[in-house]
Parts: sequence; structure tokens; C-alpha cells
Amino acid sequence: MKIKALQTKAHTEVLVINKFENEKTSSELVNTYVVEKDKFEGKFGQTYLIHTLGKEEADKILVVGFGKREEFDDNKMREAVSKAIKKLNQIKAKNAIFDFDVNCDYGKSAAIGAMIADYAYDKYKSEKVHHLDEISFTKFSQEEIDKGVIFGEAMKFTRDLANTPAQIATPAKLAEIAKSFNGIETKIYEKEEIEKMGMGAYLAVGQGSVNTPRFIHMKYTGMNPKKRIAIIGKGICFDSGGLDIKPASSMLTMKDDMSGAACVLGVMQALVKLKPEIEVHGIIAACENMPSGSSYKPGDILTAKNGKTIEVDNTDAEGRLTLADALCYACELDVDEVIDIATLTGACMVALGTVASGIMGNNEQLIKDLIKTAESSGEKYWQMPMFKEYFNSMKSDIADMKNTGSRYGGASAAGLFLQNFVTDNVKWAHIDIAGTAYLEKPQNEFIAGATGAGVRTLLNYVTK
Repeated sequence: MKIKALQTKAHTEVLVINKFENEKTSSELVNTYVVEKDKFEGKFGQTYLIHTLGKEEADKILVVGFGKREEFDDNKMREAVSKAIKKLNQIKAKNAIFDFDVNCDYGKSAAIGAMIADYAYDKYKSEKVHHLDEISFTKFSQEEIDKGVIFGEAMKFTRDLANTPAQIATPAKLAEIAKSFNGIETKIYEKEEIEKMGMGAYLAVGQGSVNTPRFIHMKYTGMNPKKRIAIIGKGICFDSGGLDIKPASSMLTMKDDMSGAACVLGVMQALVKLKPEIEVHGIIAACENMPSGSSYKPGDILTAKNGKTIEVDNTDAEGRLTLADALCYACELDVDEVIDIATLTGACMVALGTVASGIMGNNEQLIKDLIKTAESSGEKYWQMPMFKEYFNSMKSDIADMKNTGSRYGGASAAGLFLQNFVTDNVKWAHIDIAGTAYLEKPQNEFIAGATGAGVRTLLNYVTK
């Protein structure tokens, strides 16, 4: 779907206009037949489709409710455009012009909303989903629309990758994708090199699979970088639970356990187009957690890159083991901040559902900045506590710690586990997207499946 700015209205298949509550629209036809006759109020999210019968420069007019003008913002623009795009695809429209009565350049939000709503993962279906060919916006600049398209493409890339079956999205495939990015300096470490770096926790997780691990380090360097940030994405390409195997029903969506890695890849490829003045390291410890004769076992003692030892309490608490070594690696890069994003704990999903991601870390200002950025980006982050008592359940008699413990406070305990692998001089935040990365059923703008959680927030954060 092509998205562009348009200076003046022209003939189109569908003209999309808005209706604020207690206000008229820009179309007298709509005011007469929709607002006055049918009492269309324009509450947020409402839509009304009318055939013009040749009375307007469009075959049809789609009216979208914007709610109260004083409550309208970027997030509502994104949601409203998404609603309109879904309606346009339902009627199998090919093109549309959006002529909204607004006084701000919402081009970025509008383009993101359009691309979220136009998404479908139909690669393996014989019958493809209908998509619009082209949409235009009359009130927004091409510059802002282009920014939104970059964000939308990054989200589509991430969603496609997280939706891809694990038979295809292997550690080697993630490494291949990372190497294909122009403008990004990429180093791929294979098993022997990972062993030399002392990443015993990460290697243990991947040792049960025939698909060997790949440690991926991408680097984007802008002109005159003002800050250095490392972003780490959990890259478990498939999680069976290992020897502590998951129930069959819980494995059905475990191709998405690399959603954090997919997010980081989506962000890195977008940075080259956005060109922010910042240095960003994208790090992924990619592997599969599988049961076999070579799998790591409950009771094993693992040694992480920083020398700390871990007693394996449960092989299904594997993501934190891979992140432990990735965090150690990131802290050695002399960066100002480290942010990891991971589908880490079912406990976070129990606490926050599919509505919000959990966030915690060692620096309150960093956490607050990310929460604020998420809110303006259309995502929700909720700070989880990191009281030291949560670590008690992970104390071990024979190692420095266990990899899991009590079923209570699991998300916070996982955060405290990860903190053991972050050096004190580095600002760090951990984002748990277990509930938001993949949806079992449609929610807001999103269809079921991968959502691209974290892409908008991290892109806005590193480019602000």
C-alpha cells in the first residue's frame, strides 16, 4: 500500500472524513443524510459509509468518529485511521483520500495506524488478503508520513518475523537477516567463539538442539553520536521448555519466543533510514530450547560470562539464562544505557494481561523516560517492583543463585536475576513483553498474532 500526501482533494473511490462530537463534518451531504437524518454522533471509533450517487468527487464517503475534539491526540489518530483502513479493506476498496478536519500534522501517527491495520500474515495461504493500493492524506506533510511509513515497515518486519514458523526462523536465519542490513556493522559469533567468550549460561540452553546458536552483534553509528545505547532482544527461536517440557497447548505459539529479537532487528534496520545521531548496539543471543540427549538438565551448574554460577532449577526458565550472558556482553561495550526486551515470564502476563508490558531496572529516570515514550507511542508499560526479598526464592545451596524459584512474584524475581549480570555503572531497563508480543485474538488495531511490541517505543526513544 502506497501512502502519500495530497495538496488538494481529487476524485477517488472513497473519501474518508471525520466527525467530532457536537460538530458538523466538512461534507454537506454527510451533514444532511448521516448527521441530521440518521443521528450519527461521531463517538470515537464509530464509522458510517454512504454512497454519494455522484453528488461528491468520490463514489463513497466513509465517516469516522473522532470523539471530542479536546480529547483527540496522536494515539487517537492512529486508532481512527486503523479503524478506517479495516473498513476500507472490508469493502475491498482500492484507493482512498483522507480529508480530516484537524489542525495538527498527524502524518506520522496516521501512516503507522494505516500500516498496522493493513497487515496480514498470509504468506502460506493460497487466497491472499485484500489490501488497498494507495491512500492519500490532504492535511499532512509527506515528511511526517514518510517517518510513519518507516515505523510501520519496522513493525511489519518484526511481526512477519515473529509470525514465521520456527522451522524457518532458526538462529542461523536470524543471523543471515542481521548480516543483510546495509549501513549496519554486524558480527556473528558461532558456537566455538561463544564458548571462548565464556557464555556458559546461554550455551547450555541451546545445546539440546540440532540448530546451533548464533550470537548476533549489530552496530549503528550516527553522525556525531550523542549517546551510546545497547538494546538486547531475547532470541529463543523455539521454546519447548527443554527437559522440563511444556504442555502441548503451551508450545503452539512458542515460535514467538524470539519476539524481542525480532523487535531489535526491526529497530536496527529502521535506524539506517531515520539516521539519528546516536550509537546503537543491537544484541541477540539466538538459540532453541529443545529436549534431547544433549540437553541441559535440572540440577546442572552453569557459569555465566561474568563468572557467576547458576543452579538450573527449571529448564523452562531459559530466556533469563541467554539474557544473562547478553547483558554481560553489552555492559563491556562502554555504553550509557542497556535495554533488554523479552517475552520472559508468564507471571508478567498474569499480572498485566495483554494490555501492558512490565518494566523494571536499576535507574528510575530511564524507566520513567521509557514509560513516557511508550505512552506517546501507543504502548503501555507498567513498572514492576524490584524488592530484594523477591530474590530469596532463587537462593541456592550450591551455586550463586538458581534460575527460578517461587511461583509468586515471578516477573520481579526474573528482573532481580537479570540484575546480577548488569554492572553498577550502566543504566539498565528490562521490558517484559510476554503478554503483549503475541495475541490469541484481535485487540484494538491488531489482528491475532504478533504485534511488533516495543518497536514504536524503542524507535521513538533512540531517535528523540
